Order: sequence, then C-alpha cells, then structure tokens
Amino acid sequence: MKGAFLFILSFISFFVPGFSQQKVLRSSAITGVIRIDGNLDEAPWQSANIADSFITNSPVYGLPSVNRTEVKVLYDNTAMYVGVYLHDDPRNIRRQFTARDQERQADVDYFSVFIDTYKDRQNGYQFLVTSRNVQSDSRISPNAPKEFGVYGDLSWDAVWDSKVSMRTDGWVIEMKIPYFSIRFTRSEVQEWGVQFQRFSRRSNETSYWNPVNPVVNGFVNQFGDLVGMDNIQSPLRLSLSPYLSGGYRSTPMEGTGYQDEWLKSGGMDIKYGLSESFTLDATLIPDFGQVISDNVVNNISPFEVQFQENRQFFTEGTELFNKAGIFYSRRVGRTPQGFDDVNQLVKDPGFNNYEIIRNPSVTRLYNAMKFSGRTSNNLGIAVFNAIGRREHAIIRNSVTGRDSTILTEDLTNYNVFVLDQALKNRSYITLTNTNVLRDGHSPDANVTAVDIALYNKSNTHGFFLRPRYSKIFQQNGGYEGYSNLIEFAKVSGNLQYSISNSIVSPKYSPNDLGFLLSPNDITNSATVSYNIYTPTKTFLNQSYSLKIDHSSLYKPTHFAKLNVEATSFWIFRNFWDVTITLGAAPIWFNDFFELQTPTNIRETPRVNLKRAPYHYLIISGSSDSRKRLYARWTIGGAEGPLPDDPYYRLLLGLRYRFSDRLSIEATYQKQHDNGQYGYAFSRDAVTGAPLLARRQYSDANTLVTGIYNFTSRMNLTLRARHYWNNLTNTNIFDVKEDGYWTERADLIPSEYNDNYNAFNLDVFYTWDFRLGSRIILGWKNWLGLDYERAVPGSEYSQYVPNAAQTFRKPHGNEVTLRFIYFLDYMSLKKKKAH
Repeated sequence: MKGAFLFILSFISFFVPGFSQQKVLRSSAITGVIRIDGNLDEAPWQSANIADSFITNSPVYGLPSVNRTEVKVLYDNTAMYVGVYLHDDPRNIRRQFTARDQERQADVDYFSVFIDTYKDRQNGYQFLVTSRNVQSDSRISPNAPKEFGVYGDLSWDAVWDSKVSMRTDGWVIEMKIPYFSIRFTRSEVQEWGVQFQRFSRRSNETSYWNPVNPVVNGFVNQFGDLVGMDNIQSPLRLSLSPYLSGGYRSTPMEGTGYQDEWLKSGGMDIKYGLSESFTLDATLIPDFGQVISDNVVNNISPFEVQFQENRQFFTEGTELFNKAGIFYSRRVGRTPQGFDDVNQLVKDPGFNNYEIIRNPSVTRLYNAMKFSGRTSNNLGIAVFNAIGRREHAIIRNSVTGRDSTILTEDLTNYNVFVLDQALKNRSYITLTNTNVLRDGHSPDANVTAVDIALYNKSNTHGFFLRPRYSKIFQQNGGYEGYSNLIEFAKVSGNLQYSISNSIVSPKYSPNDLGFLLSPNDITNSATVSYNIYTPTKTFLNQSYSLKIDHSSLYKPTHFAKLNVEATSFWIFRNFWDVTITLGAAPIWFNDFFELQTPTNIRETPRVNLKRAPYHYLIISGSSDSRKRLYARWTIGGAEGPLPDDPYYRLLLGLRYRFSDRLSIEATYQKQHDNGQYGYAFSRDAVTGAPLLARRQYSDANTLVTGIYNFTSRMNLTLRARHYWNNLTNTNIFDVKEDGYWTERADLIPSEYNDNYNAFNLDVFYTWDFRLGSRIILGWKNWLGLDYERAVPGSEYSQYVPNAAQTFRKPHGNEVTLRFIYFLDYMSLKKKKAH
C-alpha cells in the first residue's frame, strides 16, 4: 500500500511542473534589539533591502500604485521583522477603529504581509495592520474561504506585535512576527514565498508587490520570493494560556420558575513547538461558555441545521482537518443526545411529580489536542483528539424527594488524522480519516476520504477526485456507504467552466464527526462563466455565469430535479454593485425526503412528494461602503403553476458609522410563501402514512449589531437577534403512491399551525491588555426555550405585535467574566536571566 501511494505521488509530480516568480527580496540578519515602536530608526533598517513598485489588483489591474510603498524585512533567531513606509497625504489616510479581523468594508487603510514558509505555493499566513494599529491574521490554504477581501481563515489568531506612527508624508508600520506563531522547515537555507499588500480606502485601491492577476487561478502561487533568512536557530516554542472564568446564569423553566446556577471554570491552553515544523496545541478542562449565540431557526426541513463554529480552539489552525470537509467540529462537545428526551419525559403525565434538577445542554470535554505541521518534503501531518465526558441528567420526585439519574451522553473519543502531500503547481493529494469511539451501546464510526487536485503546467485547467467511505459499527453489525465527486474545470482566464458528477450512496454516513445534509443522491453539474476585469465607461468589473444541475435518487434510480440558473454581477464605477439571478426548475420534480418516511433518512425506498415547477428572480446589491451610510439589499420572488402560490423574499441592511469609534448595523430579512407544501409533522391515525400540509409560511429575522472601540485593543460589542416563523395551514392532504395528493376533509388544518420565536442578546466587553492576554466581560439574554412557542400565532399573526409579546415572556440571563493570561517560555527565561 505504501509503495503504491509513493508511486502515485511520483507519477503526479512528474506531470505537474512548477513555475517561477517575478520578484525576489533578500532579508537581512540582525544581532541587536529591534524595539517595536513604529519608528524605523535602528541601524539595521537603514541598510535593509527595499521591496517597492507595487502593482494594482483592483479596481483596475496592472497599473503602478498611486502612492509609493517601501517594505523591509529583518530577522534574528526569535522573529521576523517587517518595516513599512506607506507614503501618502496624511489628510487622505482613513483611520476608523475596528475589531480584530473586521477591517473589510470599514473606513480604514491597511497593509498585509503574506508568507508561504514552505514555499509550496498553496499554504501561508497573513498578518495585517490597519492605520489604527488593529491587527488581523489568517491561515491560507487551498480550501480557505473565497470571499472578497478574505484570503484565509480569519478565526486563526496568532500572538505578534505591531506599532503604527503617523508622518508628514505618510505612515509607518513596524511588525514583529515571532517564530512561535508560524511554522517552517528545519533547514540552514530558508526560502519562503512572500507577498505585500496595500489597501487605500479613499480610492478602494488594492495593490501588491508581486502582481496578482485576477484571471489567474490561485493566490499563493502569485507570491514573490523571500531569501536570505539563513541559519535560523529557532528557540524553544512553548507558551501557556491559563484562564479563569466565573459567572451567574438564570434560566426560566416552564412550571418551575427559574433555575439559578453559579458558573465557575478554569483551565489552560498549551502550545508546544516540537520542531520548527510541528506544533502541539492542547486545551485542558476547556470551557466554551463565552461564544456568540447560534442563529437558531424553526427547522421544518427533513435535514439537520448546520451552525457556525465559534469556539476558538476548533477554528484556529484547523485548515488541514477541514480540507476534506468531513470534520464538523460542532459534533465535539455537542448537546447530549438525551437532552431533549429528558425535557419531554418530565412533561409526560406519568411523571407529573418529577422536576429537572440538572440536565446539561453541552457535553463538557476532559481535554482536546491538535498536532500539525509540514515536513521539508511538503507533507502535511495533522492529528486531532478530544475526549467528551459522560453526561447525566438528574430528575427529582417532589413527593418522595428521591433523585433519579439518566444517562444522556456516553464517554466519547473523537479522532481526526490527515496526510496532505502538496505537489507542484498547487496540486495536492490528501488522506483524511475521522474516528468516533463511544463507551456504551451507542455506535462507533469511521470515515476515510481522499482528495486529489491536479493542475496543468499553465495553471489553466484542473482535475479533481474526492472519494469517501464510511463504516458505522453497531451491535447488530452496522452498515457502510460511500460517496465520490469527479470534476474537470477550466480554472483561469476570462472564460471558465466546469463539469462534475457527484454520487452519494444511501448508507454513506459521515455525521458522527462530519456533516452531510442527505445521502442517496446523484448530481451532474455544468457551469460556465465569463469574467471581465477591464473597466468600461460604466463598470469596473463584470461577471456572467450559467449553471445546470440534474439530480437523481441513487437507489432506486429515479429523477429528482432539474435546475437552471443564470447570474450577472456588476461593480459600477461609483463602487455600487448589483447581482441579478434568474433561474427555474422547469418541470415537475420529485422530493424523496420532505415527508420523512422512512424516518431514518438512509432507508429506502422512500415516500415521494411531487413538486411543481417554478421560476425565480433575485436582485441584490450594495452601495459604496466608504460612505457613512452603507446599504445592502435583496429582492426576490418565485412563481409556479399552482393557484395562489407566490413566493417573495427581501432583505435590507443599513450600517451607519457615527464616528471612527462607533458604528451600528441593522438588518431585516423576510420571506413569505403563500402556498408551501410540506410535511404536517403528523401521520394518519390508521395507516401511519405521513400527512401533507399546504400552508402560508412566513419568517422574519432582525439582527442589530454594534461596536464601540475605546482603543485598538479594547471594545464593546452588541449583537441582538429576533427570529420569527409562522406556519398557518390551509389544507391537509394524503399523499398518493405517485407523489400527488388528495385533500382530507375530516381534519382541521389550524390544529397543525405553528408559531415560533427565538431571541438572543450578546454583549461583550473585550480588553487585550497585553499580547495574547485578554479580559472578557459578557452578558447574555435569551428567550427561554420553554417559551419559544408561547405566543399564539392566530392572535399575533403580524411581526411587530408578535415580537412585542416575545419580550413579555420569561427570558434567561447570564453574566460571565473570563481572564486569560499569555505566558511565553522564552520571555520568562529572559526575565529570569536579568
């Protein structure tokens, strides 16, 4: 097996040659002390080589940057130092304060240094400093987020230093990037990829030292080279971040008043550099209480809702673990599987005398660790392990006073293992394995994925192959499944296209540690796009695309859906943008999952529901984000052949910048379907067949966020969200064998109505009082879970009266204080030496 793997690597490497870069910068070694104060007055800065002559990337590609930028790089055995002089008229420098990693669309200038320490032209680091000395950083990888102005995973936060000073002819940045914050190979001669970026807000000009052509696929492959960082004797990379947290939580419980509890926790995060290339990250007795609230919804679909990961340990430095897309870290420390069962149990008439004393909503972890790095041959190795503790609920008989203990979650071990071989010309082959072992009767799971990406010599075309295999181990023997994606694409140039085939077997099951909406699917897709980056009289950029998707049920093979979608995108010369999307499902199609029969989503055959064809139009856009008032909007609608069945959606977001320190944004979005057909969440009393409902579906979501920045490292943030979903049923149907339906006259539709509300308020005061150290004071307020359906929808069917009633229901409150202190072993050693 090993020989075959090496043969494949050699074969691929032979046919995938590399390419050269245009610019080279030589760094300079230093022996003295560089003080990070925003002044490049030490002698080594005066003699260092200069990187200049930046080239614009946007709004127009290929022009010399309007203002001169000079960059110098120094190094010693502890860190890399970057000095930057950004020439400009001080009156034109934009200087809004922002939170860390939040400089996009803010009224602020900034500068970034990107480094590819392994020079594999795929992976790298970004370190960004704004004109207010606010830092941003990210990890760059082939599967990093693809958003405008985003180059990598912004959830990664490193510990590094920077200072900014203003001059009569511009501004100066001085940066220190310690080696304990990055990884590189052990070699006497270091050659890294490097890129420098400058962004000037007043003209929205982005320029790079080494040109970045927007029609060329990839970003890291367009870096220049950094040479001269030789004979680095990297020190011991060991840092500790002990933390203490405490607080108070009051949770409303229907029928029993409020459940009050004191919150207290303590633990430690450890980073240990096993070598220049590999790092061990561990968290002992982790507590993830201070994270923003999830955007919960009333999930009436047959599929699970995927939530964003907000816990820092599971977001930073996880690019290798996430490369295959089979690691959904929210599985680790999830809500115990028996949590809802306990809540329902005490509502059963047979348990009238019982009350819940304790029912943890989160599985606590004993510990978690990550080991990752890359060898000198560009082989990435990553290992993740976490142990979730066994959780129990306690219910008490109010008559006898006796407590009963209920197991809600088994002791669980989570593992992820990754091998990622970076090849020339941005190609790679990756092996990922996830494994979940449980102590008890719950099933174990194992999933293996292989990802292959091959690009040709000129970086114009790519071939992608992604097979997966899953095995679930149960007492009755378990089951296995597989999936695969194969794709060929033209990835560079104004004209780009792709064709792909995806297959997911009915029993493919990665969800013990991954996330898959639904199995049992075959999808064939074709996409073509034409992108114009040359400005015209009206537009700065233009993009036009057409996509066709044809999907079928895998077993038994049966047509599911055909969808055609065309999209046009324009950026105007005034920096407003508009996107128009026109699409259609032109023929009647089949939905094999909506009726949730069989209830196990992996079982076949499935009960089918016929869906009517429809066409839709969506128009969205945004204004010039440089202005104090910034707006974004979406207006869309759909229609089909069924009577009285229109659908519409709208979104309006407004952000106002009151000053360089204070800004507030409010977003309101709503969708309404006058004739939505879906599972009624009930079955026929005799046959057990699922019932179908036609209903008026409405949901609305209001989100208000705000930030006040006291300094570049101290701010107060607010996030308030109200979500409302109202289902008003007009008809109830039986579903026939062919998927069409017949109305039931003996059932009352209104008995199946639903009115759901969710509310969360998160307020956090954050102070980064020294590098890597932080104090966070948080307050959370939420509508009690037992009261999310307490507002009668028939009486309060409009948004504002419904929302007003929501605030009259019991709310929970939580106040917490967390103290984190960063300790670097080498800094402590130096202090002791003095």
